[in-house]
Order: sequence, then structure tokens, then C-alpha cells
Amino acid sequence: MARTVIITLVDDLDGSEADQTVSFSLDGRHYEIDLNADNAAQLRESLAGFVQAARRRGPQRATPRRAAGQPPQRAVRDWADANGIEVSSRGRIPQSILDQYTAAQN
Repeated sequence: MARTVIITLVDDLDGSEADQTVSFSLDGRHYEIDLNADNAAQLRESLAGFVQAARRRGPQRATPRRAAGQPPQRAVRDWADANGIEVSSRGRIPQSILDQYTAAQN
């Protein structure tokens, strides 16, 4: 059975048909708003002076960074498994296991 799904964007300000979804961030919170062309242009014009004076930021990292000098968690988990040391497949690896891994590598 064939199916056709039609999605209609509605302008979040005035209820008219929207042309686009505009994304923006303020105070660490991310927002999306569906707007027609006129309202989208008005939003961009309103923010233009602030955007021009602002500094650009790079994208946020989705995954936490590993501390400098720490071995890769996958390698530690594989080593622990091969040596009969019980370690969770997720989450933080206890420091005692990290210490054992480091000692075994040296």
C-alpha cells in the first residue's frame, strides 16, 4: 500500500504557512522556530548587529574528551577481559584497573 505523508510547517509567530526552520542559540540553550520568509528575514535583521559584533564558536563536542595521558578505554577493557579482571562494559573504569593496566604495559 502506498502512502504519502505531507508535512506543513506553520509559522510559530503568526500561524501562517512557514517556509523554513531557523535554529539559534542564546545563553547556552538551543532553539528552533518555524517561520515564513518575512518573519525569518525580520529575525535575521533584528540580530544582524549582534551577530556582526559577536565571536564565532566552533561546534560542541558530543563526546567527552579523554584526559591527557589516559589510555584508550577500549584497550583497557580488552586487556582486563583477557586477564580475567571484571570491568563494566560502560562508564568509568576504576582507577585501580587503570593502574594495573599501566603497570602491565611498562
